[in-house]
Amino acid sequence: MVKWIKRIFVALLAILAALIVFLVGSILIDFALGGNRLAEVTNTTIPGVNGSPDVRAYVARPAGSGPFPAVIMIHEFYGLNSSITGKADLLAQAGYLVVAPDTFRGSTTAWIPRAIYQVITSRPEQVNQDLDAVFAWIEKQPDLKRDSTGVMGFCYGGRASLAYGLHNPRIAATVVFYGSPVTDPQVLKNLSGPVLGIFGGADTSIPLAEVRAFEAGLKQAGIPNEITIYDGQPHAFVADADGIRAGGAQGKAWAQLLRFLDQSLKQSKSSGGYRQPILFTAPFDWGYYARLVFEHAIGSGSSHH
Repeated sequence: MVKWIKRIFVALLAILAALIVFLVGSILIDFALGGNRLAEVTNTTIPGVNGSPDVRAYVARPAGSGPFPAVIMIHEFYGLNSSITGKADLLAQAGYLVVAPDTFRGSTTAWIPRAIYQVITSRPEQVNQDLDAVFAWIEKQPDLKRDSTGVMGFCYGGRASLAYGLHNPRIAATVVFYGSPVTDPQVLKNLSGPVLGIFGGADTSIPLAEVRAFEAGLKQAGIPNEITIYDGQPHAFVADADGIRAGGAQGKAWAQLLRFLDQSLKQSKSSGGYRQPILFTAPFDWGYYARLVFEHAIGSGSSHH
């Protein structure tokens, strides 16, 4: 019996070691093969701030001379890709100057293990610093509508957008598309503008109880908010520009976004009073990403995160 237990234990260790080698090797191979991916989805280099590296980004400008409100659009955990640039172009058509930055500093992928690796190795304070550079660049644009810059993001980018709204007191509005939320009202009270939250009712990576706690926390903090759960929709259901144009839940969610931004950025006027920045960084949400990987493993999730 003891010998069999030892054999089973050794076999399990061998399987675990092989899995680790496979995952590490696959990440290295994907890194080696993906050197030019970012060049295909960026058109602007933004100077870094406080000694940080420059930030590569995709900028979509609306037609006309402005002034335009601006939106920082943060990608999913895969990194900056054509799904995001397509949505940036679509939002620009509605009259917004859109900047979609690479917050992974040169890394983008379609391989889930590397996507998780990108999130784990990107420090939240580093992401906020790069977004500070993006915000400073936007402020210098001659066709900008002053004090009307919002931030939005999808999946990883949804949590990053909320973290940046908490960090930067000059963000006029924050949009979270199925990002892991912050629920503490003592933290949420540091937001300077209204919040839109879009979530899927069939999203197994974000429990609906967390979404409701997010809404309750915003209300308790006195932050104007619009939190909507789209029944039957999985994680990352607002996939791309084509899906949005096709209508359905994607089209409805995008129309809700446009109404929110119109009220929050186009029509609103700055109060002129800004709080001091706070040093807020969102901790890595291990539970959220564990559930996300499980969702992929059982095949119920969308392929766009």
